[in-house]
Formats: sequence, structure tokens, C-alpha cells
Amino acid sequence: MSAIESFDKWGDAQLERLRGNRVADTVFQAASDLGDFSGIWHLVSMGRTITRRSSPRESLAMAALIGAESLVVNQGVKRLFGRIRPTESGDPRYPVRRPSTSSFPSGHASSAFFAAALLTTATGKRMAPVWYSTAAVVAVSRAYVRIHHPSDVVAGAAVGVVLGRIGSKVFKAIT
Repeated sequence: MSAIESFDKWGDAQLERLRGNRVADTVFQAASDLGDFSGIWHLVSMGRTITRRSSPRESLAMAALIGAESLVVNQGVKRLFGRIRPTESGDPRYPVRRPSTSSFPSGHASSAFFAAALLTTATGKRMAPVWYSTAAVVAVSRAYVRIHHPSDVVAGAAVGVVLGRIGSKVFKAIT
């Protein structure tokens, strides 16, 4: 068994200890659903605009950059690996949308950490713990519902951090 397989087995065993807990099930199922198509991040961005904490230009820039990140990861990076998911449609206890892309890296994790970087750029470092802890919950939710291996989530988070550094520079330049 490879080191990655060992890590995935260990990570899934840790999550299994939480599965079945009503609060954990609710939080991770909701986080997985809200992460679909980066929905949670678009809602946050629109909410900031509606409450006048950001401009419509910032909201549009965030939407465009999140879309670009998704394209790079889902149509670029994932095609390089083609990893099979741990289950075809997730754990039957947690219904999820069946993804059409490969498992590695997790697009939810990547977009979550990418969006956290953009939101930190937009709101300042004081809000970073909120954005990054939300990103972590969204990311882990994908292994929790068994639609990703834990290593997919770690790799997705790393990709999101790297792309987030680039995206934050672009965000600053266009807003």
C-alpha cells in the first residue's frame, strides 16, 4: 500500500468516527451542497455587495475569477490525473450531486481555498480565519460524504492556495 493510500485509509477512518453524528452530518452535508458550483462563495460575494460592503465591480471580479479557477482545475488539472473516486456517487447516507470530473484534486477544496484568498484580499486579514475555516469545512465535507479521497482534498486545498495567491493579485489589479 502506498503512502497516499495509507493516508486516505487513515483519513477515512478518522471521518468515520464522526459519521452518524447528527450535527456533523448536517454541517458536512450542507457544506458539500453549498460548495457545488462555488455557490457559497458567490452568495458571500453577492451578500457583501447587497450590504454595501463591496462594490458590484468586486462581486463581478470575484465571480469571474472563481469561474476561471474552476475552469483551470476541472478542465485542466483534473484531466491530467483521472483518478477514480472512492465511491461512484458518494456515501449512500449523504446524497450528493454526482460529479462528472475525476477525483484528483478536489474542485470543492480548490475553489474554497481560492475564494478564501480572494475574500481575505477584499476584507483584510482580520477576516481570514472566517474565510479559511469555512473553506476547510467545505473541503473536508467532500471526503466526509465519500465523493473524494482525503488526499484529493489536501491536494485541492494546496492548488487553491497557490491559485489564490495569483488570483488575489489579479483581483487587486482589477478592483
